[in-house]
Amino acid sequence: MATIDLPVDAAALRYCEDVTRREARNFYYGLRLLPEPQRSALYCIYAWMRRADDLADDDSNRAGAAEELEQFRQKTNDAFLGSGEHEQSQPMWRAFAATIHRFNLEPAPFDDMIRGQQDDLDFAQPRTMDDLIDYCRKVASSVGRVCIQIWGYDDPHALQLADERGIAFQLTNILRDVREDHLNGRIYLPGEMLNQAGMDVGQLLEWTDDSACESLIRSVIDSAEAHYASSSPLEGMITPSCRPTLQAMTRIYHGLLQMLDRNPRLIAGPNRVRLGKLKKLSIALMARMQAKIS
Repeated sequence: MATIDLPVDAAALRYCEDVTRREARNFYYGLRLLPEPQRSALYCIYAWMRRADDLADDDSNRAGAAEELEQFRQKTNDAFLGSGEHEQSQPMWRAFAATIHRFNLEPAPFDDMIRGQQDDLDFAQPRTMDDLIDYCRKVASSVGRVCIQIWGYDDPHALQLADERGIAFQLTNILRDVREDHLNGRIYLPGEMLNQAGMDVGQLLEWTDDSACESLIRSVIDSAEAHYASSSPLEGMITPSCRPTLQAMTRIYHGLLQMLDRNPRLIAGPNRVRLGKLKKLSIALMARMQAKIS
C-alpha cells in the first residue's frame, strides 16, 4: 500500500482496502486508478457504506437491525464531532474518522445514505417513478457527492451532476437486480408502472408477455439513459487525475445498461447481468490510457 497523508495507521487503511477489493466488484476497478490520498479515502468510505448496507440487509432480525443502524448513525455523528474515542479499536471507524476530517466532508450525504438504508429495512415498494428517484438520491446521489468532494471539482454545478450520475448508477443496479431483490422481498420497480403494464414482478420475471415486459424495462432504461446523458459534463469538472476513475466506473455501469438495452429479457434470466473481469480490466486500462493522452 502506498504511503499517504491520512493521519491513520496502515492497518486500518489495509482493512478498508481489503473490504473494497472483496465486496466492491464494479467500483474497485475504477478506484484503483485514483492517486493517493484519494484512493485510500474512497476505500475507507466504501468500507463505511458496506457496513451500513450489511445492517440494512439483515432480514433475520429487523428490530435488532433497526437498532444497530441507529447506533451506526450515532457513531457516524460522533466521528464528525471528533468524539468517537470508544470506536478507536475498530479499523473501519479509525479510517473513516481520518478520512472525513482530512477531506473536510459534510455529514449530510452520510445521513442521506443511512436514511436510504432505513428505508430498505422498513421496505415499502415505490409507488411512482418519482418515489424511486427519491430513493436513488438517498442511497446513490449521496455517494456521488462524497466522491467528488474527495476528488475535487472546479464548478459548483458538479454537485447537481453527481446527483444525476448517482441516479443513473442506481437505476442500472435496480434493473440488474430485479430477480435477486424480489427473492429478498423487495420490489423497487414502481407499483404504478407495473399496474399500467398489467402485471406483477412475478409475471415480469416469467416474461409472460414479451411486448409488455420489454416496454416496462425499456421505460426504466430510458430514464437511466437520460440521467447518464444529463450528467455527461461531470467528467470535465473534476480534478484531472481522478477523471479515469469516474470514466471507468461509468463505462462499467453504462455497459450493464447497454447489455439490458440490447436484450431486456436478461433481467428475467437465472444469472445476474454482469461484465466479465477482463472487460472491466480493459475499461479501466482504456480510461487510464486516455487520461495520459489528454
